[in-house]
This record gives sequence, C-alpha cells and structure tokens, in this order.
Amino acid sequence: MAKTTKMFKLVLVILVCSISLNLVFVFKMVNVLGGGDHHYFLELSWTKRAAAEAEYVAAISCSGHGRAYMDGLILDQDGNKEPVCECNACYGGPRCSQFLPSCAADANGGDPYFLEPFWMENAASSGVLVAGWHRMGYSFNFQPFMVMSKELESHIRELHALVGNAVTEGKYIVFGVGSTQLLNAAVHALSPQNSSSPARVVASFPYYPLSKQQTEYFNAVDYKFEGDASLWKNKSDAATMNLIELVTSPNNPDGQLKWAQLQGPNVKAIYDRVYYWPHFTAISAPADEDIMLFSISKLTGHAGTRFGWAVVKDESVFKRMSTYVLLNTQGVSRESQLRALQLIKVVLEEGGKPIFDFGYTTMSSRWEKLNETLSLSRRFTLQKIGAKYCNFLHKIRGPSPAYAWLKCEREEAKDCYAILKAANIIGRSGSLFGAEDRYVRLSLVKTQDDFDQLLHQVKKLISDEGSAKAI
Repeated sequence: MAKTTKMFKLVLVILVCSISLNLVFVFKMVNVLGGGDHHYFLELSWTKRAAAEAEYVAAISCSGHGRAYMDGLILDQDGNKEPVCECNACYGGPRCSQFLPSCAADANGGDPYFLEPFWMENAASSGVLVAGWHRMGYSFNFQPFMVMSKELESHIRELHALVGNAVTEGKYIVFGVGSTQLLNAAVHALSPQNSSSPARVVASFPYYPLSKQQTEYFNAVDYKFEGDASLWKNKSDAATMNLIELVTSPNNPDGQLKWAQLQGPNVKAIYDRVYYWPHFTAISAPADEDIMLFSISKLTGHAGTRFGWAVVKDESVFKRMSTYVLLNTQGVSRESQLRALQLIKVVLEEGGKPIFDFGYTTMSSRWEKLNETLSLSRRFTLQKIGAKYCNFLHKIRGPSPAYAWLKCEREEAKDCYAILKAANIIGRSGSLFGAEDRYVRLSLVKTQDDFDQLLHQVKKLISDEGSAKAI
C-alpha cells in the first residue's frame, strides 16, 4: 500500500511539472505570436549574433549629430574594428562633436530624416532581422510572377482606410521601386501602343522635376514631355490628341493641393499623392482618382527602402503597369517589402496617432519658425497655405509643408538661387520646376541640424537686410 501511494505521488509530481512546463510554453508562444505590451521569447539561437551586432552599432555615440550604420565604413584601429560615425551636415570629427561654423545650410535635398527620432523611440517594434534564407526565390509561394506580398497589400489597404486619404476598395494595387518607377510605369500604361502619334505628357507649373526628367530620359516612342498643361487648354487639336497630365498633390515644390486642368475623352491623369499624409497636409477627403501613387519615403521617412505603390482603378492599366515592373526589375526586393510591412504595422498602432502627431508637430513647428523669420523681410516671401480642417486629426490644423517655396520679391533679383547661395544657403532653383529663377525651393524635411542651420542663416540674412536699411 505504501509503495502504491509513493508511486502515485511520483506520477502526480511528474504530471504537475509537465502541465506547468506546457503552460509556460503556451504562454510564451501566445506572447510571441500575438504581440502585446510584453514580449516573451523562447531562447534565442541563430539570431543572437545578428542582434548583438545591431545593438552594438546602434549604441555607438555620434554626439547626437550623426549615426553609425552596420553597412558603413569600418575603422580598423589596433585590430579593433568599429563602424565610423556618419556626421550630419555642418558637423565633423570622429564622433561628430565638432561644429563647422562656416558651413552652408544645405536645404537642397529631400531626405526625410525629420522622422528619424520617432523610429529611434520605436526601435524595438520597427526592427527587422532577416534570415539568410529569407525568400531566396523570384516569387512568393513558388507561384510564377507573384512578386507582391499579399500581407503587405492588405496592410496598405488598412492604412488608407484608417487615414482616410485614398479609396482602395474595388481597385488594384501595384508595388514599385519607389513612386519613381511607378510614375513611368503609369505613363507607359496610358500611352497608345503602335501609334504614329505619341501621347503628350504635361504638368502644371511649378511641377515636380522628375516628371520631365524621367519622361525625356527614357525617350520612348509612345510618349514625350510637352511642358505646361495650361498651354493645352485652348489648343484646337488638343481634343484629338492623347494627353497624359501628371498632377502632384500636395505639390512639390509649393505644397498646394492641385487637380487636373485638362478634360476630355483622350485625357488621362496620374496623381502623385506621396505627400497626402497628415504630417504634410490636412486630410479633407479620401482621394479617388483612377491612378494614385504613394511611397514609403514620404509616409515613414524611409526613402532608401525604395518602396512605393499605385492604386489603380482600371484592370487593363493595372496589368500593363504590373508587366512593366515585372520586366523592369522583377518586382520589388523582398527585403524592402518585409521592412515596409513592419514599418506600416508600427504606423497602424494606436490608430496612427503616434507617428502622425509626431510628424505634424515637427513639420508645423519648422514652418512656423521659418515663416515668422521671413515675415520680417521685404525681400523674401513664402507661399501662402491656409489652415484647414483635417478629418484624421479631427481639428483645424495649420500648414506643415515638406518644402518652403521662397520668392525673391525685388525686381532686380532675377537669380534667387545665387542670392541665397551668397548668403550660405543652398536651395533648389525655381527653373528646375518650370518656374522663374526668382523662386527657390528650401527643404524642411531633413535632419534637425539641417533645419537649425537653415534657420540660423536665414535669420542672419534678414538681419543683414535690416542693417543695410539702417545705413
């Protein structure tokens, strides 16, 4: 009897231990797969080294004025290899701690580093570790010509529904290597095939320079760039021609909302909507054009990921665009799609409020500071953008454009770019946008260091203007 009781207790102990271990295992798996505020992971194996390397590089101090990257230059010092700090403009030294006082304010490019602090605050949720065997083939699920992640497409549709900036229901989605590739894919898809008369590609001034540059560069027989859309409004032969109007809205360079100027049975429009997000403009209604282009670079700031998408109404246009992308690049890098998926998951958290609040607060603050400074000048003015009600933010919000469209007001100021350059400010000349050279575009989306230097040089320029008046 005693022996039986002892055996029963032993079995009971083993059973309890087994149940406990299984409960712990299930609890961990639920947290790993289901997410939540706390993540419990099974013991790491092959990811340990990659994770440790990423953490090590991220922890390298660059004095808050630069960043070290895993794929950056390596400094080999006495056998110790360490990635080199890549310094922001106007900073130098091994740790980017040296300010370069004579440095010019570079407001030319459009690298959207203004969102970098947000992603550093959300490092854990936005990080992606890619296995060495991740999607090595040309297609998804071993299905020929399937080059798009269905999960990513689903999240993109969810994103637009949340923000309310585009209608995707009943429409097709095409992925591309940024909106740049998709722009030409759309022009190609809308152009007549085997026609003796190529399509005329037009855009209203000021226009996004790539509209002209890319169309002319490819020099296709099916289409050619023909300049300002407004010049075709009253042309007698316009009704019989195939016209493709490129519409960037909000516009680059001036941030204005724009609509197609041309109408007619042979007129098609391509809407570049990459800036139609709450951090750049008020979302007044969901866009519902036949072709709309978006990109991850203007949504999350990850321009280097080279990922964009088009929302397309017509199936035949969708198929032609898909074929163009497939033949051109075999789709978009699987690693880019994986990263884009993870980033959009973070954007969707808490109803999109964290990233769009951060982005809008940053951009509106920059605009207000620059606008306030230039309001003291009679030589320079900025574009006028009014406050509007935003359906996403549920409030009337002020301007927060990606770029300042500055005008030199004096009659003799024919070359505004040269005037600013002499004052240590580098912008982008208005002639590149099809406008007069008395206009210059100044980028507001770069690093905080870039903006601070821009504001400093503008204040100095205005101060010098005041001194000249006193004399």
